[in-house]
Amino acid sequence: MDLVLRRPGAGSSMLALSLLMVACTGLAVLGQNETEPIVLEGKCLVVCDSSPSSDGAVTSSLGISVRSGSAKVAFSAVRSTNHEPSEMSNRTMTIYFDHVLVNIGNHFDMVSSTFVAPRKGIYSFSFHVVKVYNRQTIQVSLMHNGWAVISAFAGDQDVTREAASNGVLLNMEREDKVYLKLERGNLMGGWKYSTFSGFLVFPL
Repeated sequence: MDLVLRRPGAGSSMLALSLLMVACTGLAVLGQNETEPIVLEGKCLVVCDSSPSSDGAVTSSLGISVRSGSAKVAFSAVRSTNHEPSEMSNRTMTIYFDHVLVNIGNHFDMVSSTFVAPRKGIYSFSFHVVKVYNRQTIQVSLMHNGWAVISAFAGDQDVTREAASNGVLLNMEREDKVYLKLERGNLMGGWKYSTFSGFLVFPL
């Protein structure tokens, strides 16, 4: 783990270091003048008098920001039963999921079946939406802030069950929203075994 910080002043560097480091091993301090950064390398680092921010970083009273590498974000939702679309889903054409398998960070809202990004970063999404009647074609789009980013089709006339599937990486800002929308066809009769999943690849 590497931490880069600017010295708050020549007379306070030892105080800052004593407040920030507890039982570090393999410590190296580089740049002992007013312009170069101090680089601390070690296996253990404790930031004292700190408070977490909304994007997963920790900011101390000394003005040092350390971004947590353990801020994990992931979700996976499924349709566990066949379901006739409700009046709301027929109006909005949003595809709803009734069971959440994984929701690390609790950023997937099952009521609206919408994922809300907790921080800026690169996110991965995939979906598989099952149609259950032949002689129809469905089109499913992944919506990013109300705009269709990718779509998938299922329209084989000779099968009863078929999935519209796709996946994508998105560059998202904090509080951006992603959900699935039925653009064409209908899901009358149910869409059991359909899935919608996503996770944070890395923050920016």
